[in-house]
Amino acid sequence: MASSEAESGTLPEAMEEEPFLSNLDLFLFTLIAGLVIYWFITRKEAEPIPEFKKLDQPAPMTRETSFIEKMKKTGRNIVVFYGSQTGTAEEFANRLSKDAQRYGMKGMAADPEEYDMCELSRLAEIDNSLAIFCMATYGEGDPTDNAQDFYDWLQEHDGELGGVNYTVFALGNKTYEHYNAMGVYVDKRLEELGAKRVFDLGMGDDDGNLEEDFVTWREQFWPAMCEHFGVEASGEDSSIRQYELKELHDINMNKVYTGELGRLKSFEVQKPPYDSKNPFLAPVTVNRKLNKAGDRHLMHLELDITGSKIRYESGDHVAVYPTNDTAIVTKLGQILGVDLDTVISLNNLDEESNKKHPFPCPTTYRTALTHYLDIMHPPRTNVLYELAQYASDTKDQENMRKMASSSPEGKALYQNFVLDDNRNILAVLEDTPSLRPPIDHLCELMPRLQARYYSIASSSKVHPNSIHICAVLVEYTTRTGRLTKGVATNWLKNKVVGDNGHKSIVPMYIRKSQFRLPFKASNPVIMIGPGTGIAPFVGFIQERGWLKKQGKEVGETVLYYGCRHESEDYLYQEELAEAEKKGVITKLNVAFSRDQDQKVYVQHLLRANKEDLWRLIHTDNAHIYICGDARNMARDVQTAFYEIVEELGGMTRAQATDYIKKLMTKGRYSQDVWS
Repeated sequence: MASSEAESGTLPEAMEEEPFLSNLDLFLFTLIAGLVIYWFITRKEAEPIPEFKKLDQPAPMTRETSFIEKMKKTGRNIVVFYGSQTGTAEEFANRLSKDAQRYGMKGMAADPEEYDMCELSRLAEIDNSLAIFCMATYGEGDPTDNAQDFYDWLQEHDGELGGVNYTVFALGNKTYEHYNAMGVYVDKRLEELGAKRVFDLGMGDDDGNLEEDFVTWREQFWPAMCEHFGVEASGEDSSIRQYELKELHDINMNKVYTGELGRLKSFEVQKPPYDSKNPFLAPVTVNRKLNKAGDRHLMHLELDITGSKIRYESGDHVAVYPTNDTAIVTKLGQILGVDLDTVISLNNLDEESNKKHPFPCPTTYRTALTHYLDIMHPPRTNVLYELAQYASDTKDQENMRKMASSSPEGKALYQNFVLDDNRNILAVLEDTPSLRPPIDHLCELMPRLQARYYSIASSSKVHPNSIHICAVLVEYTTRTGRLTKGVATNWLKNKVVGDNGHKSIVPMYIRKSQFRLPFKASNPVIMIGPGTGIAPFVGFIQERGWLKKQGKEVGETVLYYGCRHESEDYLYQEELAEAEKKGVITKLNVAFSRDQDQKVYVQHLLRANKEDLWRLIHTDNAHIYICGDARNMARDVQTAFYEIVEELGGMTRAQATDYIKKLMTKGRYSQDVWS
């Protein structure tokens, strides 16, 4: 109304003193200016953006990053951190935190990636507190992905951890060069920072019997802790459930997980970036048998990553998520007498836990047993112990509990019945007729089905939209006469290339590796990869060929490959011959182990070419790469290099060993091996 008041008050006075036109101009100008200002002010005030709260979605929760505050709030005095790549260390951590209750204490398992590890020094604020570290070693003595930040913090931290009690159980494999390196480092470094080791470092060897190593350590550890803290075991040996079952009968099936690892419906609407919680569904464009004859099945697959924005480099690994054999899943449902299509949710009884469910929920038993749970691996002793209560035959109960003990008789029984006979959970149930546990408790106890890693057999320079896999089918008959099939390789074998619009898909993501070609293409490379160990070298050779085409100076490219018979399982024979013909491979050495009376392996060819190898390594700055079996091949190849360096370098064995170790430190001796 201000503009109308100005109009009635000023207009008569203006008419007496000014010509009409001038007054009208002034009036119109004032009126327009006033309206513009009024509109501008009222528009800004009148258009607040309304906030709509979705009724079906709670406000986002802020994740607790202080494990100390969480422990105080929930009355816990033991925290079990885990560095886990395949789930075993996490499983052991959960078992230890659950054990605490039996020993009059209260524990929590914790992923170091989810918490602020700078708070470790504050653990002394909690009475009778203890930090347990279950640390696996990955690759060439590296920390697992989830423990990388913790490892970096330990290296950089120079604070004081006085008053912090700790112990470490390390998980590794003796066939690897850096056996239990991560666990050993954490144990040593915590002591250097002033923390108090209250129990000796445990060393778990997966090349032997990791489960036995853990059980033996654990059974000595808890009595020692009771003595240290002055507490008594509660004697409560009954099963302690971690999750409660909820059956969901009237749920919208659009809210039920069908195999997704993270976001619901992520398999229907794919969104980058792709990682372990959000794999890309790659169509299979090629799946061909590589070997010409023989009783094995070696295969080459190509996965299409067009449009995914996935980038990879030669030497990286592709992780794939397989599913279990549907026949095994169906049999489990039948033997336990359950409807596998029942929709369920297993909810953590500890409301403060970050882990709300053992696997994505809600889902069906069928989906859980197919996509989420490892039902093919022989069950660990804790599973047998927990399930024993459901055996109606007291003798079966006794045997199952005995197998979970560290007594010599119990260890021998577990070794014979479970490991040597390679019984999975279905076989255990079939051979123990009185044992029929509730399926929800079984699902709670089964470990998660893990991704499988394969060395990529292609170069992104040549195949930017395709990732190649080379694998051998795992299939064998156990002592009990059961045919056992490898989960991932059988699943991959059945990924037929689609026709009629149907596509076989593989959920996958890339795991970066340190297995890299030299920065300078002019450096020679020596590649040793028998069997499927040739996979990364197919990519290396493609890349060296591409560099050569670009006019780059490419150093000598030497390959040592091995197989059983030239006429049966010489993998990529045509591709290698073509690369040699074009001068991309400067020297191709192939050992056919069974084509003559005396077996010949790659290490024999290395010794035969010792002068040439010594020149490449010592004079020409060559990089050495080894891929394949860690238990025998990698060790034998390393011994061959020790002998070559010792003889041609005029060194003692100790000096030769040190020489190779220095090559490793410089990144000139790299291994991508498995056991």
